[in-house]
Amino acid sequence: MTGNGRGDTEALREEIRRTRVELGETMEALAAKADVKARLRESADHAKQRMREQAAGTVARVRGQAAQKAQLARAQAHEKGGSLRDSPVPWAAVAAGAVATMIVLLIIQGRRR
Repeated sequence: MTGNGRGDTEALREEIRRTRVELGETMEALAAKADVKARLRESADHAKQRMREQAAGTVARVRGQAAQKAQLARAQAHEKGGSLRDSPVPWAAVAAGAVATMIVLLIIQGRRR
């Protein structure tokens, strides 16, 4: 202790100031925990953000898969188209079917008269 008592007084004032700061911080933390509405809003915001990220990931994945499938379908169609153009048999079959259909229709029409 000093002779005039000022050292102890200043130390006590400094300790009181630190205690007030700590108490203020503690009160802010408790108030934040007690504010249920704000905590729920924050939780909902986090959930929305997670859902948006998941949806964006899903959309990107589905678009990628669709692009792959479309490319595969185009390649297969190109292969099939080339083989149909090269082979005259399917066109001959279609022509024979059309001729047969015309003959049947003419026979049916002739019987009605």
